[in-house]
Amino acid sequence: MRRLVFTLSLAMALGCGGGGQYGHSVNYAPLGDEEKATKGSKEYDPVMFQRRPDEWRAKPVALFGVVTNRGAGTGGTAYVTLSVRRLEPRNLCDSNADEDTCRTTVSDADFGVVHAMVVFHGDDDLGEHSVGIGSLLRLVGTFSQDVDTNDGAPIMRVTYYRHWPRYFYVTKAAAAQMRQ
Repeated sequence: MRRLVFTLSLAMALGCGGGGQYGHSVNYAPLGDEEKATKGSKEYDPVMFQRRPDEWRAKPVALFGVVTNRGAGTGGTAYVTLSVRRLEPRNLCDSNADEDTCRTTVSDADFGVVHAMVVFHGDDDLGEHSVGIGSLLRLVGTFSQDVDTNDGAPIMRVTYYRHWPRYFYVTKAAAAQMRQ
């Protein structure tokens, strides 16, 4: 009997607490530190950034992007290129009965290119699930006056990031195989 109570308690503890690190919930669930980091930030809009770049550089900006390139930056940072995406209002799930099958979902469409200077930590920097091509990042930071010399896209200096390794999130294209 004690073993059963322990097993049930453990299962309940592991099942509670929102979507977890990789967002396994029906609706997107920001982490506690993510909520703090995004408070007061504005969601990136590439059209408005082009029209009023000085206004956008004056305050924190938040965005989602799929990594298309990662290289070395200056001062111990990584220099990443991102295909900007929009967060879908609901995550896609394999099963309506099991939130563990849900994945953070972003748009298929690319809404511009952004470069970012980020200091990655631990497994996000090196290892099997480190940030690389195909990773999804949620970034918060400020845009510098600099632009990338190759494509003229803005460069963000990141103060907060959240990472989903490749295959730990989906794009809206997965709706053909998954439910909402």
